[in-house]
Amino acid sequence: MKRRTLKVRRLPNRLAGDPARVIVRPFLPGAIDRVSSITDRLAKLSDQEVGRLLSKVLTSFGSRHRDIQSVLLRHYQRVRPHLDGRAPDSLARRLLIGSCVTSEYSLESVALFNPSIVEHPDQSGLAPGAVRFVMSVRACGEGHISSIEFRSGIVQPGGKIDFDPVAPTATPALPVEDRLYGREAFLQKLSEMHARHSFEQRLVGSLGETFTFDQLRAAIDGVRAQFAGIDKFDEQAKDVLWLARSNYHLDFPPESDLSERVIFPVTENESRGIEDARFVRFIEPDGRSAYYATYTAYNDVRILPQLIHTEDFLHFEIHTLNGCSAQNKGMALFPRRINGKYCMVARLDGENLFLLRSDNVYYWDEAVPLCRPTLAWEVVQIGNCGSPLETDAGWLLLTHGVGPMRQYWIGALLLDRDAPTTVLGHLEKPLLAPRASERDGYVPNVVYSCGAMIHHDTLIIPYGVADTYTRIATVPLPDLLAHLKS
Repeated sequence: MKRRTLKVRRLPNRLAGDPARVIVRPFLPGAIDRVSSITDRLAKLSDQEVGRLLSKVLTSFGSRHRDIQSVLLRHYQRVRPHLDGRAPDSLARRLLIGSCVTSEYSLESVALFNPSIVEHPDQSGLAPGAVRFVMSVRACGEGHISSIEFRSGIVQPGGKIDFDPVAPTATPALPVEDRLYGREAFLQKLSEMHARHSFEQRLVGSLGETFTFDQLRAAIDGVRAQFAGIDKFDEQAKDVLWLARSNYHLDFPPESDLSERVIFPVTENESRGIEDARFVRFIEPDGRSAYYATYTAYNDVRILPQLIHTEDFLHFEIHTLNGCSAQNKGMALFPRRINGKYCMVARLDGENLFLLRSDNVYYWDEAVPLCRPTLAWEVVQIGNCGSPLETDAGWLLLTHGVGPMRQYWIGALLLDRDAPTTVLGHLEKPLLAPRASERDGYVPNVVYSCGAMIHHDTLIIPYGVADTYTRIATVPLPDLLAHLKS
């Protein structure tokens, strides 16, 4: 039977960065000693001058942020220890000091790209045949610092996609300070980091089965004297605290809109960005569902794969991914266990695709080769474009190939449902390539996705264009599977 022509339809939807989407961040102008100088100058202002200046700040910035006064007070508290006991009694002066160590950051001033799409946890109140979705997007601002934002909308029965209005403000969550760590899991990661055996044992002896960050820090201080003079103790203690800070929880205000929530870098290993989140709706054997996302943490020196877990897009858990196979970029989790094991597609060596298996979603040691670059348009490297999608014919895995002149194309593989290391089909030609109108941008000649969704017989592929903005394409699923199976 002759195959039908594989047609890709680009929808009119376009998500572009909005420079007005801003958050507030701490701002220390130069050395911390300058805070005292700023405070001295503010102290010379009269109460009336302080009131007028603060009123202008609150009027100008209050509508751009949720509860701006709480933010300014929080930033004031960060610098209060450096005021040499000269902390002002006046709330207005504290708020004004807070405003002087605060700045706005435009989240999307550079780009809004590399999306992934999943079914929304709330599917109530929809017309028959419609589905509500959550789309994650990588926002990029000044200094190329990336964060994760969210959009929501509805895929209508006829295939039209309607996005919900975007909230006027953006709110980054703060890490939950009293979170608990599991001792055994923590020590396993310490072992992978080659922590000293004696140090580990002393640390274990002073901690319970679960502990807080403050208890961990106190435990380190408690053994410090015993290890005085031991080579690299301080360096090792710093690594232990770094590991704790890299595993954290985020809670957003319950009244916040989904599009208002921003996962912005909060730890040292994310200081230069949170890149390319691949969200997937994961179904446990008992039918319970949750959402996971792998992403790449970057600190200008090294990359670190991490994992997000959430059930409601309101409360998020951030974890390090551990094991010798948890490395490099582009890890994508399968949406269910296969033969009792979690499975992941990853590019461990920066060039080829591997299949990872594990009994624990946070630990990945077992890896076997899956696919290597074989075609001209993927001659440089091959990677995934999000989590595999389950079909009756097998696992549909969108890929990206990199070819001459660092051009990025989107392709596809078909994997066996029970033995996903078996490749049943590999598109000979790219499924999606940059059009002439899509070539130019922050990074030219790139189309890239972090996750697609199947809706009835249609594959919905949101994709980034030239690392600048986001578009959506659709492909008839039966036609794509026919091409792959042939």
